[in-house]
Amino acid sequence: MLLALSQLLTQLYPEQLGFLRVFQYLTFRAVLAAMTSLLIGLSFGPWVIRKLTELKIGQPVREYGVQAHLQKRGTPTMGGVLVLIGIGVSTLLWFDWSNRFVWIVMVVTFGFGAIGWADDWRKVVKKDPEGMRSREKFFWQSLIGLVAALYLAFSVSETSNLRVLELFVRWVTSGFSNELPPKADLMVPFFKTVSYPLGVFGFIALSWFVIVGASNAVNFTDGLDGLAIMPVVMVGSALGIFAYITGNAVFSRYLLFPHIPGSGELLVFCAALAGAGLAFLWFNANPAQVFMGDVGALSLGGALGTVAVITRQEIVLGIMGGIFVAEALSVMIQVTWFKYTKRKYGEGRRVFLMAPLHHHFEKKGWTETQVVVRFWIITMLLCLVGLASLKLR
Repeated sequence: MLLALSQLLTQLYPEQLGFLRVFQYLTFRAVLAAMTSLLIGLSFGPWVIRKLTELKIGQPVREYGVQAHLQKRGTPTMGGVLVLIGIGVSTLLWFDWSNRFVWIVMVVTFGFGAIGWADDWRKVVKKDPEGMRSREKFFWQSLIGLVAALYLAFSVSETSNLRVLELFVRWVTSGFSNELPPKADLMVPFFKTVSYPLGVFGFIALSWFVIVGASNAVNFTDGLDGLAIMPVVMVGSALGIFAYITGNAVFSRYLLFPHIPGSGELLVFCAALAGAGLAFLWFNANPAQVFMGDVGALSLGGALGTVAVITRQEIVLGIMGGIFVAEALSVMIQVTWFKYTKRKYGEGRRVFLMAPLHHHFEKKGWTETQVVVRFWIITMLLCLVGLASLKLR
C-alpha cells in the first residue's frame, strides 16, 4: 500500500518528494516490514494477553503429560493471533499489492490460522485438550494445501496471473499432459545442474506434502516456551534470502538458481514474519506469559512450506527445519510402533519416553530451558548449512 502511495506522490511531485523513491528498494521495505511487525507485536502484546486472560482462554494441559507442565495450566493461549496481526498489517503496508506470490502465501497463512483458531477454540471453550479431531483438521489443511499447490504448479513458471490462466487452460485442453517448464523441477541442493522433473501431478503432490507437512511439523514442535517460534524466525529469514535471490535475475543467474519473477517480494513477508515472531518471543520466553496455540503454529508452518515451494527449496526447507522434521518423525514413529506392538503383543510399546521429541529429552532429565536453547542452536547450524547451498554447488 505504501509502495503504491510513494509511487503516486513521486509522479505528482517529482522534485519535492523524490526521496520517496527509496521505497522502490525491496530490501528497504523488508527492513521496514520487520520493524513494523516487531513494534506492532511489542505494542499490542500486553493488550492481547490481557484480553485473552479476561476471556479465560487458558491453556489446557494433558494429565498424562510432563508433570512439570501442569503449573502452566491456565496460561493464555491463542497468542498466535498476535503474530498474525503483525504479519498481516506489516505485509499489507510494505509489499507490492500486485504481487501474486505474497497473496497466495497470505491465503495459506491465514487459512491455516483459521483452522488453528477453531482447534484452539474447542480446546478452550469445550475444555477438550485434544481440540479438533485429526481427520477434520487434516481435511481442511489438505483442501487449502491442494488449492495452493494447484495454483503454484502453473504460477512459478509464469510472470502474471493471465499467463497462469493460459497455461492452465492449455493443460486442460491438452488432455492433462504431465509436463511443466524446468523452473518447476525439484532442485537438489549442493549440485549445479541436478534437478528432477515432477510434472503437474508430481508438483501438486509434493507441494501439498510440503505445505501440510510443514504446518503439522511446526505444530508438533510448539510444546515448550519459545521452542517453536525462534526456529520459525530463523528458517523464515533464511527462506527470505532464497526468495530475494530467485526473484533477482542477476543473482539467480550467477548462483545457478531458477529465476522466478515476483518471488523476491516474499522477502517482505518473511521479514514481517521474523519481526512478528521476535515480538511474540518477548512474551513467550520462559516462563511464558502466553502460548502460540494452533492458530499460530499451523499458520506459520504453512507459510514456511508455501515460501519453500515458490522458491523451489523444498529440500533445503527440510534441512533448515530439521528440528521440525525430527519432531514430526518422532510422533509418527511413536504412534506407528505403539499400534504395531499392541496388535502383535497385546501391549503397546514405545520407542521414545514420550513424543514429540522435546518431551523425550525432558523425561531424560533435560530442563525445559536446556531443550529449547539446544534446539535453537541446532536450528541455527542447520540454517547455515542451508544457506551454504547458495554457493556450494
